[in-house]
Amino acid sequence: MTDPVYPDLPPSDPIQLGLIGDNIAKSQSPRLHRLAGAQNGRRVIYDQLVPAERGQMFDALFEWVKQNGYRGVNVTYPYKERAATKVTVDDPLVRGIGAVNTVVFDEGGPHGFNTDYSGFIAAYRRVRGNAAPGPVLMIGAGGVGKAVAFGLVALGLTDIRIADRDLPKAQALAQALTDASPGLVTQTGTDCVTLAAGVSGIINCTPVGMVGYDGTPLPRPHLSGAEWVFDAVYTPVDTQFLQDAGAEGLQVISGYELFFGQGVDAWAIFTGLGLDEARMRRELIEGKDVS
Repeated sequence: MTDPVYPDLPPSDPIQLGLIGDNIAKSQSPRLHRLAGAQNGRRVIYDQLVPAERGQMFDALFEWVKQNGYRGVNVTYPYKERAATKVTVDDPLVRGIGAVNTVVFDEGGPHGFNTDYSGFIAAYRRVRGNAAPGPVLMIGAGGVGKAVAFGLVALGLTDIRIADRDLPKAQALAQALTDASPGLVTQTGTDCVTLAAGVSGIINCTPVGMVGYDGTPLPRPHLSGAEWVFDAVYTPVDTQFLQDAGAEGLQVISGYELFFGQGVDAWAIFTGLGLDEARMRRELIEGKDVS
């Protein structure tokens, strides 16, 4: 058993964590972190915190968790960019992303991190190895889109098209990416169909396809000619977008891989405790849980 890195986590005390977001009833994050605690002989309490259900705006809920014994929280759609304004971010890369999905409350806190970035890189490499991304269409320029886009730059991206209904948001992300990677070719627009022509990779970073947001971000005929797709949605794992891509013969990277990678990295940030990742994958697939 690994000794905690953080001296403010007494072994006899439960580790209080949570997830702030909308439409998170099907999230597997609570189970992942409870299982991570069990691997280390620790009890984890992981709460699902939906601002509207609690009658609070995000700012008020964030302040409440900060004051009520939480070691940290994950943050998901649509609050990642808002969370970045309420924390200290030490990593210049994460400051460039402008979104955080992991927050730790410590003596110098709150501190913000982005494990979507590292989780996406791990997911991509697990499926595609060292293959270059090629020209990529990314649909959605919000919090997870920002993290994924910066992950693509780290993977050797040279050409990206960004589609978002909010065009200024897409343009702002394109500018942030070119600031980080001079020479990167960018296009922006509101019509993902137009931008899809000639790309190698197609990425969904919108909530379309998740439980409660039925549909697909790009009709199947417009997937033809691409090589690979990634869907940030993981509930359900097999979205319509990924089913269509598989039927077209494209290489598929599931949002579940991002979920797993970001969760493992978040656990390390929250606690400093190690994990047997193979065991974690097996227990999650088997549906195991602990109280």
